[in-house]
Amino acid sequence: MRAVICWFCLVMTVVVGLCKPSFADDAKAPARKGKNVIYITWDGFRWQEMFGGAQEILIAKDAGVADIEGVKRRFWRESEIERREVLLPFVWKTIAKQGQIFGNPATNAAAKMENTHKFSYPGYSEMFCGFADDKGIDSNKKFPNPHVNVLEFLNHRPGFEKRVAAIATWDVFPSILNQERSGVYVHAGPGPIPGNSLSDREKLLNEMIADTVMLWPDNQLDVITMQVAREYLLKHKPRVLFIGLGETDEWGHGRRYDRYLHAANRADAFVSKLWDLLQSLPEYKDQTSLVLGCDHGRGSTIRDWTDHGAKVEGAEFVWSAVLGPDTPALGVRSDVNATLSQIAATLAVLVGEDFRATSPKSAAPLADVVKKSERP
Repeated sequence: MRAVICWFCLVMTVVVGLCKPSFADDAKAPARKGKNVIYITWDGFRWQEMFGGAQEILIAKDAGVADIEGVKRRFWRESEIERREVLLPFVWKTIAKQGQIFGNPATNAAAKMENTHKFSYPGYSEMFCGFADDKGIDSNKKFPNPHVNVLEFLNHRPGFEKRVAAIATWDVFPSILNQERSGVYVHAGPGPIPGNSLSDREKLLNEMIADTVMLWPDNQLDVITMQVAREYLLKHKPRVLFIGLGETDEWGHGRRYDRYLHAANRADAFVSKLWDLLQSLPEYKDQTSLVLGCDHGRGSTIRDWTDHGAKVEGAEFVWSAVLGPDTPALGVRSDVNATLSQIAATLAVLVGEDFRATSPKSAAPLADVVKKSERP
């Protein structure tokens, strides 16, 4: 009997010994810090300007630039690194150093959309739902998206209920995000901020919305959308917030390369101010991830840089950027391909959730965007 007992003790000692390293590893593993995520899109902003700054061939009258010398003084530099930094200072001086940027073909890291339509509704549906649906999502018409999106998924997770929102320039987003089914708060397009208990600043914004000359019937100005989003964040403290900006696409379609550049530069400044605001608020400081991206690319020549769509070569290329407490500072990614469909799972994993458990068709998160020991 003693022999049996001793043998049993020996076995248990070995088992406990084998288990100890895993407990030690868990103790050493850094705790997840990210509790919130802000996702901001720059509609139709090309990877060429993202990684290379202003393109000299497009600083021309044929691209709608009236003050060529003025645009060159502001945005043209001989060095590609200087050009992109002067156009997008926050992206290249902060995100590139502290986070990650995907989609640079020059580093063997091109990012593409998987849908073949290469325009907005299919692009946004792909990024939010995690997969392309070429047959079901094939127009920009306002019809309710039949697929579950990541904002909807998070809105029904414990701790996220009614703390997920979308503020955007384009009035099709209530359909893209299926607001009625998802329960996600969506304010999109030129309309006023709804509600009876508006703050003084929200009331002022509604006056501005009513008095502003609208340039596009279905799109709000980026500056107003950003201010509306800022007030919503301060008032409601969402854990997940999507902000959709649209002027880069509108000025691109209008063949105004000068205003396209100015819109991108302002979008970068908006993001910088928002990041500073987040770091000043205890609910968000060092607990919030920031993700940037676009819904599609554009053509690559002076003839077709204004356009995108199934027949426009190169409009399938996209990009994304991530900054946050759980994202390793890997800078511009090399030798890693990405797709627009990876955004959905990425947004979820940044707040410790697994979208693919609900939507198996969804693509995996962007590679190494979260430390492996911190993945859900």
